Amino acid sequence: MCKTCGCSDDSRPTLTNLETGRVVALDERHDHDHGHDHVHSHRHDHAGPSTATIALETAVLAKNDRLADRNRGWLADRGILALNLVSSPGAGKTTLLERTIRDLGGEISISVVEGDQETLNDAERIQATGCRVVQINTGTGCHLDAAMLAKGLDELDPPRGSVVLIENVGNLVCPALFDLGERAKVVIASVTEGDDKPLKYPHMFRASSLLILNKIDLLPHVSFDLAHFLKHARAVNPALRVVRVSATRGDGLEGWYDWLRSRSP
Repeated sequence: MCKTCGCSDDSRPTLTNLETGRVVALDERHDHDHGHDHVHSHRHDHAGPSTATIALETAVLAKNDRLADRNRGWLADRGILALNLVSSPGAGKTTLLERTIRDLGGEISISVVEGDQETLNDAERIQATGCRVVQINTGTGCHLDAAMLAKGLDELDPPRGSVVLIENVGNLVCPALFDLGERAKVVIASVTEGDDKPLKYPHMFRASSLLILNKIDLLPHVSFDLAHFLKHARAVNPALRVVRVSATRGDGLEGWYDWLRSRSP
């Protein structure tokens, strides 16, 4: 899995509670056994894909799925709605979160788990809204996993009947594979990325329940065929609901808010 998803064992992920300043080292890389010693001690030259790598990927995902089911049960017992926000870097996840918290904070109890390879930048932006937030830095890791979220939830301690918004690492590949125990994935795309993204990254769009197309205020200034984009997205996932917004200007946000309200505890 490390070779195929870009993660490595020396990533040294950490969790930071911005409210208390507490920093926790998440020593277990993905809280699972990569089995690297076994794989490397039986090196073979293959013309095709390594069966050992395939078996390792299967084991990694299976263990993550078990941990995700635990998270799902923990959240359900407390009546907490958890949403996994995924996108490529720069699509506007953090800006959307800031706007959502400021607009709905008095109506819905929201807390945030931030995921990035490095820095506290996004968590500090979320904290400035008055929202409770923890930051998970994955180091060289390219996604959050269920074990990381479990520790994040333990540190965050969200109240019963609340909403937890998880901002995953900017990446349209690996976060599609790793279930965190969330109720749904929400994929954020932007018109600045091009209209072919659903075809290039079908697994992410297929895994998501809601697509938020952001930065629609820039449509007059970029080469983006909205009809083609929507056609591609619905070809990949016919059940995908689409909301068009400008997180900076506020256009279309009521559609996102209505979707969120309808699923909130």
